[in-house]
Amino acid sequence: MRIEIINTGTELLLGNTLNTHGAWFGRELFQMGLRISRQTTVPDGEAIRESLEEAIGRADAVIVTGGLGPTSDDITREITAEVMGLELITDEAALRSLEGFFTSRGRKMVDANLKQALCPVGADILPNANGTAPGIYVPPRLNGRSNCAVFLLPGPPRELYPMFHDEVAPRLRALAGVEEIREAVVLKFTGIGESDFHHGVDAQLAAVPGLEYGYCAHIGEVDLRLIGDAKVLDVARKITLGQFEPFLISDDGSSMEKTIVRLLKARNMTFATAESCTGGLIANRITNVPGSSEVFTHGFVTYANEAKTGMLGVPAEEIETHGAVSEVVARRMADGALRESGACIAVSVTGIAGPGGGSEDKPVGTAWVAVATRGGSTEAFKIFHPRNRKDFKLAASQSALEAVRRRLKSI
Repeated sequence: MRIEIINTGTELLLGNTLNTHGAWFGRELFQMGLRISRQTTVPDGEAIRESLEEAIGRADAVIVTGGLGPTSDDITREITAEVMGLELITDEAALRSLEGFFTSRGRKMVDANLKQALCPVGADILPNANGTAPGIYVPPRLNGRSNCAVFLLPGPPRELYPMFHDEVAPRLRALAGVEEIREAVVLKFTGIGESDFHHGVDAQLAAVPGLEYGYCAHIGEVDLRLIGDAKVLDVARKITLGQFEPFLISDDGSSMEKTIVRLLKARNMTFATAESCTGGLIANRITNVPGSSEVFTHGFVTYANEAKTGMLGVPAEEIETHGAVSEVVARRMADGALRESGACIAVSVTGIAGPGGGSEDKPVGTAWVAVATRGGSTEAFKIFHPRNRKDFKLAASQSALEAVRRRLKSI
């Protein structure tokens, strides 16, 4: 079934509002065995007309979001009626619902709201329990010529999401008649790139009947997306892990930080961090995971040399001799975090984020990472991520967490 999404709203194109609808619709529809074939974002006003005219000529169903409010630039329902050749009339049930909404809140309904009760003749009003703008469903062939179903939904997520589940999803299931829903899994890897997959397993995956696959690269990570039935996914998983299992973060889409929290819980271990150049990003990522309080104890942000000495006990003379960005200092930071926190495992990172501060020996993007475990050894290694400050911090945090993941896997 060909489904297109038209998101309306000038604020989406100006960048004032983040358009989250695309990702949300993609996930919801895929769980129903359906896919988005195209998604378009247009400003408020007449641009909606052109997009809708094109979409209904290609698609089996079009979902339009936004433009159902009471203001002058909310003209989605009017344009839809014109494009479909249908007359707009006041729906009495929608009008009573609008009046009840304002009465229950002790507010007077102004005349501008009356347009929200308008509906194309023969279309269905979709109730909105969370706002004033009802949705509209125009069934296929209502105008005698278009085979495309059209859904008009309010823009705000708190109104759109419940309406989709209650009103749109059942109608789409009936229209699509999907019997078999394909599964999807995401395998996350680190330490390798897309080109490694191309040379390693691409040809083997392409030879698996019924498999759809693709890659998505992030900083310090590559996601492999597999789509197919259970047997096909099992074959693809075995092919991929046979080549790249040491680099696997998770095979269920879990993030690096979620994987580490899960490993810590399974081993009944606690964790602490000592950060300089990443400024607490590693601790932030870990504490974004629900349940991290069971395993995460301390996060030391020792940006200044005095903090490294005062909080972690790094000898000032060693910082003076070797520099803050050095193997010696990284080791001392990890050992200090382990000692001061009482945790079972600790990671440290110290580096040069730039754009200034680098040297010939230690250029911008250089960092040292160390991992220490209670009753075990402390290991350190150098990384080099010459990026802008934000991306450097993310890359360094990923390298540090990967080192922790590997240490935990070895225990």
